[in-house]
Amino acid sequence: MRWPLLLSCLLACGNARALEIDRSERLPVDGAELYLLTRGAHADAPVLLWLHGGPGGAETPLFRLYDAELEQRFVVAYWDQRGAGRSYDSGADPNALTIARHLADLDTVVDHLRASLGREKIALVGHSWGGALGLLYAQGHPEKVVALVGVAPLVSELVRQRAQREFVAGEARTHGDADAEADLARIGEPPWSAEQELAAQTLVDRYGGYFHERPSFTWAALRGMAYGYAAPWEIPGFIRANNVSLEAMNRELLGLDLFAAVPSLTVPVSFLLGRYDRQVDARVAASYLERLDAPAKRVVWFEQSAHNVPFEEPEKFSAAVVEVLAPPAN
Repeated sequence: MRWPLLLSCLLACGNARALEIDRSERLPVDGAELYLLTRGAHADAPVLLWLHGGPGGAETPLFRLYDAELEQRFVVAYWDQRGAGRSYDSGADPNALTIARHLADLDTVVDHLRASLGREKIALVGHSWGGALGLLYAQGHPEKVVALVGVAPLVSELVRQRAQREFVAGEARTHGDADAEADLARIGEPPWSAEQELAAQTLVDRYGGYFHERPSFTWAALRGMAYGYAAPWEIPGFIRANNVSLEAMNRELLGLDLFAAVPSLTVPVSFLLGRYDRQVDARVAASYLERLDAPAKRVVWFEQSAHNVPFEEPEKFSAAVVEVLAPPAN
C-alpha cells in the first residue's frame, strides 16, 4: 500500500515543479548580451516584465529581495538593460547607450518572452527611468502590452531637475543648513551633468526626498548575498555601470519630455507614487497622468514612501501591483 502512495506523492511534486518557472539566460542582441531572469510559481500566470531605473541602475537583486511575492501571482521577468547590472560590458562603446537602442532591446526582450511563454501581451512595470522607457514602448507597441505600471516614473528630465533644486533650496532655508546651500550653489542651476545630478540626489536624500522610510541596506546586502541575488564582487561593477550609463545618456535625457512625446496611449496606465518623492517629483508625474489620454488611468499614493516605493513599502506595493493588473471582472 505504501508504493502507490509514494508514487502519487512523487507525481504530485513533479507536477508542481513542472508548473514553476526559473530560467536564467543571456540574449545576444546587436553587440550585447542581455541578462534575463524569469521566475514564477505558476508558468501559466500573467507575465510581468520589470524595467529598472537609472539608466544603468540594475535593481534586480532589490526587486527579488523586497518584491518576490509577485512571483506567486505572475511570471516575473527581470531584465538588466544594456550597460547595466549583468548586461554591463566594460569594453562596449557607451555611445551605443541611447533611448532608441534601449527601446529596440526592450522589443527583443518582449518578443522573446511572448514567444517562449506563449503570450500575446505582457505587462510592463517600470521604476523611475524604467517608467519613461515603458511609456515610450507602450506608445510604439500597444499590441504587445496589456497594461503599463509606472512606479515613480520619470516624465521630464529638465522639469525634474528644476523641481529637485527648488526642493533642496527650500529645505536648506527651512533648516538653516548652510552646508547644503553651499553645495547647491556649487552644483549650480540646471541643466546638470550626470555628476551634478548625483550630487543633487545626495542633497535630496538628506531631506527624505529619495527615501522616506529607508530600509537597512546592511541587512539587505547580507540577505541578498546569502540568497545568491548578487555576489559581493558584482557590486562594484553594478555601480560603475550605473555611472557610465548616466554619463552616456545625460544629454539625450535632458531633452526627454513625455508631456509632448507621449500625450496619449491606447493601453491602461497606472502610476504608483510616493508621497514624499522629490527625486523624480511625484507631483509632476501625477500632473502628467492627469493630462494623459488613455483608456483607463489610475494613481495609487504611498503615504510612507519617497522615490523607492518597491523597497520602502514592499507589501503594499506588491498588493497594489496585483490589484491594478487584475483582469476585469466579467
